[in-house]
Amino acid sequence: MNSNKMTFFIIKICIDVAIMDERMMIWFEEEWVEMILETVDLKKEFNGKLVVDGVNLYLNEGESVGLLGPNGAGKSTTISMISSLVKPTSGDVRLSGNSILKHPAELRRVLGVVPQEIALYEDLTAYENLKFFGRIYKLRSKALENRIQGALELVGLQDRQKEQIKHYSGGMKRRINIAAALLHEPKIVIMDEPTVGIDPQSRNHILETVRLLNREKGLTVVYTSHYMEEVENLCDRVYIMDDGKVIASGTKDELKNILAGEEMLTIEVEQENQSFVEHLGKLESVQQISAQDKKIKMIVSKKTGLLPQIFQLAEQEHVTILHTQLYTPSLEDVFLHLTGRKLRD
Repeated sequence: MNSNKMTFFIIKICIDVAIMDERMMIWFEEEWVEMILETVDLKKEFNGKLVVDGVNLYLNEGESVGLLGPNGAGKSTTISMISSLVKPTSGDVRLSGNSILKHPAELRRVLGVVPQEIALYEDLTAYENLKFFGRIYKLRSKALENRIQGALELVGLQDRQKEQIKHYSGGMKRRINIAAALLHEPKIVIMDEPTVGIDPQSRNHILETVRLLNREKGLTVVYTSHYMEEVENLCDRVYIMDDGKVIASGTKDELKNILAGEEMLTIEVEQENQSFVEHLGKLESVQQISAQDKKIKMIVSKKTGLLPQIFQLAEQEHVTILHTQLYTPSLEDVFLHLTGRKLRD
């Protein structure tokens, strides 16, 4: 999705929020304590192709939930349906048990979206961008100014607020992107790849901001990333998608238990040898194997006395082994096992 379309969508959310009547606002005040966001058998077809196939997920108040999947897994389409940008072919999105498909403004009042694409006006300053979105949210005068300054302080850019966005670094733009999504003080925020393509300093600042919002301020977060370490550090639970379906979900420890009976073995060799790799893959204890350059990575059954077999094969294939390491599977290893691809493939 290009930035113009995403900017239009955010403006549409702002307008829908602004025109909500008083009855809806009271309903949320009364029901917020029980709020839960969930999808029920969510499906989406594009040109006859099913890209999201029966996704069921839920989000409890105050949670930080990761949504992972290789490219083309259906994550972005799922997020678009959850945020009411795209209408599902079938299924439902519910807030506190109430469908939001016919009344998306009910969700948009409590939802903030941080898109992967920058949704800002390049020729406006950071302050002017935030003022623009704030006024669409019907924020005025002192309340608007307080919200703008609070958001700028949160993302660490108060001293740069009068500079045009086009002069910002990529990381600074993403931080203002986050600030814009928080102006109306949402209860839920969707962050779609908020750290992609930025410098380490900005990335660390964004991660600390997300952690602060979730753990200290109680903001409910849906987080997608191509960096597994971000998800491990930030998220309470994780959903893994592939081919349009949720193929695994649970806490990080629960997902790691998928490989509880296995270990990870890495081998570094002096020279590449495809025949050696193929023979390794045929060993009974080897569940999965991948090789890149001179490093071989395997999922193997525990306590099988595999190393002597490996060294024997290496001798037969005239391969020199430089280093071996055996360790407990990580969340990244589970992801590779389930999808057959690394997260950043």
